[in-house]
Amino acid sequence: MHFTSEQRLDDGVLEREFTLGEIPGILWTPASASAPAPLILLGHPTLGLRRMYPRLVARAQQAAADGFATATIELPESGDRPRWPAAEQARADLRRAMEAGEPVSDEIIDALVLPLVDQAVPEWQAALDALLSLPEIGGPVGYSGGVISIGVRLAVVEPRISAAVLFAGSFVPRAILEEARQVTIPLHVLLQWDDEGNDRQATLDLFDAFGSKEKTLHANMGGHTGVPQFAGDAAAQFFTRHLR
Repeated sequence: MHFTSEQRLDDGVLEREFTLGEIPGILWTPASASAPAPLILLGHPTLGLRRMYPRLVARAQQAAADGFATATIELPESGDRPRWPAAEQARADLRRAMEAGEPVSDEIIDALVLPLVDQAVPEWQAALDALLSLPEIGGPVGYSGGVISIGVRLAVVEPRISAAVLFAGSFVPRAILEEARQVTIPLHVLLQWDDEGNDRQATLDLFDAFGSKEKTLHANMGGHTGVPQFAGDAAAQFFTRHLR
């Protein structure tokens, strides 16, 4: 991990950009802490860190106010990272199906999501290795948001993650639905009931499949970007219960 820049935000939160090999990322740490801070990994959709920055920094500042450090990395195929021809084709097939009002096939969903999960999860684990080596960062670790299939895989394979807030709103391959049965950590799932790009029933099936003894589904009316503030507050309270 190599830090490339740093700045203090208005609330005193320290924001540092870094690279992990060729992967860009950002780390936010609270203004003051008497002990190493618990860490929340901030997931996000494949729109790129620059485009997602306003939402990511708002989440980071809210978490810092609760005493948490947060970090994020650029996902494969996002920002300036190389594009995959097969994924570009899958996106084109997805657009055609949705514009025609046709069901999105399992083959399209697999081609679009599974390669992303296969590459992104080891990168998140490498980032976690580097972040936990910093003296100002400690455990436990949570995961919040992002492509929900990435969160599911991380919850299965990464024992250092103690709790997760998962944002519904992306297509879920059948293989990930099966993996969800192995998830046992506490979960808080957010669902926008009228999300125009989400298969609501697939989200309900995924929630039902989770093997966690503690799992909560918060469903709110409205589209993909209409998550109410109180839903974010409830997610913050979830992490305070499980990471403090």
